[in-house]
Amino acid sequence: MYKSCMVAFILFFSSFSVNSVADDLTEFDYPLLLGDWYWFSTTDDGIESEGESYRAMNIKFKSSYNFVIRLLRVDGSVDEWAGKYDVDETNIVFSSEGPLEQNHNYMLTYNQFILDGARFTKLAPENLPGEWRSSKISGRDVAEGISELSISLRPDFLFSAEVSNNEGKTKEHRGIYYLEDDHIVLIYEGGQQDSQFLLGADTLTLSNTQFGMEAVMQRE
Repeated sequence: MYKSCMVAFILFFSSFSVNSVADDLTEFDYPLLLGDWYWFSTTDDGIESEGESYRAMNIKFKSSYNFVIRLLRVDGSVDEWAGKYDVDETNIVFSSEGPLEQNHNYMLTYNQFILDGARFTKLAPENLPGEWRSSKISGRDVAEGISELSISLRPDFLFSAEVSNNEGKTKEHRGIYYLEDDHIVLIYEGGQQDSQFLLGADTLTLSNTQFGMEAVMQRE
């Protein structure tokens, strides 16, 4: 009984990764780069660059190899730059309209991005991090023996997920998660799984429309 519940748990997560968008996302070569990265000046005067002083900077990387860079000046105005990027293990190249390209050295972890010595931190949507527990799990591949699913999403992009069966036995996964649009991908030992999510003030819904899978989670 317990083994069948654990198999169902794997099916529950793996079925989230079969649509075309998810396949593209989970096959992206640098998944930890994706998302919104922020740098903030430690002083009110900001940091000067090419005659302008900047207080904060945001870089958004997409799996389509598009980027958007926004720079907040000390006077409150915002400069924006968008285009394509190319990346390998140590270098990233930003390209936009015109002949100029910018080549930078970088270092990357699951929640830190260091670009030419400037340290950026990845930020999740404000209401996403927290402790979530299922109030409803449905779908034809979910065994009746599964009684509960809980997920802890930390603001530093670490997660733990635990499934319980009707006999009170549990199985846990721990790893890293990343986001793009309405997709959340969990990376853990042995695999990675993608689901679409809908976030409310105190509700997180994970779903796959192709297979009719859905878990409605309540914030604890």
